[in-house]
Amino acid sequence: MKLKLGTTTSITTTYAGEFAGKYIAAALLSGDTLGKDRVTIRPNVKYKEVVKALAVADIIANATCDFTDTGTVTLTERLLTPEEFKVNVELCKKDFRSDWEAVQMGYSVYDNLPPKFADFLIGHVAAQVAQKTEQNVWHGVNATAGEFDGFVVLMTADANVLDVASPAAGGVTSANVAAELGKVADRIPSTIYGTEDLGIYIAPNVARAYTRALGSYHYMDMSYVGEKPLNFDGIPLYLTPGLDAGYMVAAQKRNLWFGTGLMSDAQEVKVLDMAENDGSQNVRVIMRFTAGVQYGYGAECVLYTPGA
Repeated sequence: MKLKLGTTTSITTTYAGEFAGKYIAAALLSGDTLGKDRVTIRPNVKYKEVVKALAVADIIANATCDFTDTGTVTLTERLLTPEEFKVNVELCKKDFRSDWEAVQMGYSVYDNLPPKFADFLIGHVAAQVAQKTEQNVWHGVNATAGEFDGFVVLMTADANVLDVASPAAGGVTSANVAAELGKVADRIPSTIYGTEDLGIYIAPNVARAYTRALGSYHYMDMSYVGEKPLNFDGIPLYLTPGLDAGYMVAAQKRNLWFGTGLMSDAQEVKVLDMAENDGSQNVRVIMRFTAGVQYGYGAECVLYTPGA
């Protein structure tokens, strides 16, 4: 992931009034999938990690006096291969001399980036990375720069994944959301149904439709005021900002993996003043991190793809 601003920084401002001392930016998606620990995070993966999947069947037989080998043991593997990404942003301090915070840059010709803006920029860059990673976890496409294959891409290509048939035409609404969630719940294998880490990951529009449907049903029930954890038939529903409209995935947390080198890498933003290195007035903002996803058993994942 590469973001390059360079000398194209655009500052639109006016000197009428008093500077509030704050910066704002467009809202970003929250990184709920990782931030709320809804998948299994596997750190310290330098290059790739091989995860073994063990399947044992028919091991119980009628007793005899002899040892008789019975049943089958199948050992398969899946590769979790985090990819390396970076953020490179370059700003010229000269662009800020005519701005509100010029005085905070100091009176020397060797300027400093305005402190409040620098702090804001660091936080905003980190938030941008969190948003992009959230989107990549679910819908990333490896062939696209700055992305890795997400769960939806991997599951779509896997014949073992349980696909939901006949998704609702026109999308999920408050009128049909219960029926569509029911289709997902009905496809969950009995072997994992009822396990404590099973959940249905739902796109924001599905969560909105379901909340509205519940609100209509409970409009006379004052106990339903305020935010409460969502569930369907006893299965937790996870609002997942990274899922595109209409998508749903049912799986166990233990079956969904996110791999990286160090989790702290994706939260560390470095600001480098280049004046001492090359004599320029540039300030560089950099990040480097690795990320990738994989799942273990496709036959224990349900993928709901929305209709046209």
